[in-house]
Amino acid sequence: MLFPLACFCLHYEPTFITIVKKRAVEDFSPVPYLATLLNCMLWVVYGVPFVHPNSMLVLTINGIGFFIEALYIGIFFAFAPRRLRLKILSILATELLFVGVVLGGVLGGAHTHDKRTQIVGILCVIFGTAMYASLLSIMKMVVQTKSVKYMPFFLSFVSFLNGACWTAYSLLRFDLYILIPNGLGALLAAAQLILYFIYYRTTPKDDTKQNLELPQIVPTNAPEPLSSLTIDK
Repeated sequence: MLFPLACFCLHYEPTFITIVKKRAVEDFSPVPYLATLLNCMLWVVYGVPFVHPNSMLVLTINGIGFFIEALYIGIFFAFAPRRLRLKILSILATELLFVGVVLGGVLGGAHTHDKRTQIVGILCVIFGTAMYASLLSIMKMVVQTKSVKYMPFFLSFVSFLNGACWTAYSLLRFDLYILIPNGLGALLAAAQLILYFIYYRTTPKDDTKQNLELPQIVPTNAPEPLSSLTIDK
């Protein structure tokens, strides 16, 4: 089950390579990254021993995923315009406050592992589904523009593999809280892959080079070739 960790590492890498090279976020949206960060934080809370024992895999993978997503958001923040930066900061503050309230409420109001698992698990289902549902905004843009420029194939493919791996893990342990959001996520990512193959050909290529033929100008007073001249003896 090390593959989901690789998915976290590679999930948005091509997108951020593009952002760093162009030193601009262009039309890329920060919503999927912020949603993924919140999702990671909630799964970390779900995986801690005093909430849901024997969930070390969930805890470690999502803990590392949290730091990776934070790095990605930092890169996005560095190249975003001022108005978008303020939006990112406000969303981040809201997410941190929400997770703090959840953690404090669970520790103070629920006194058994089953109750804590149920509360945090339901929240993970809601926000895990919302994380994958945030991809719908990208899918809408693809349909409207008939272009997959801002929905890289690698992103959709890794999202599908990540959802499929966690779905398989949840079936082994029969954990509905993991199964529901990741099962839906795998389906949404599969839908993205279908859209990609539909609109790939209609996507304009930025590096398309037009081969222009320059007109040849032949001067009217050009001398005749030497081979056509005759020398009188």
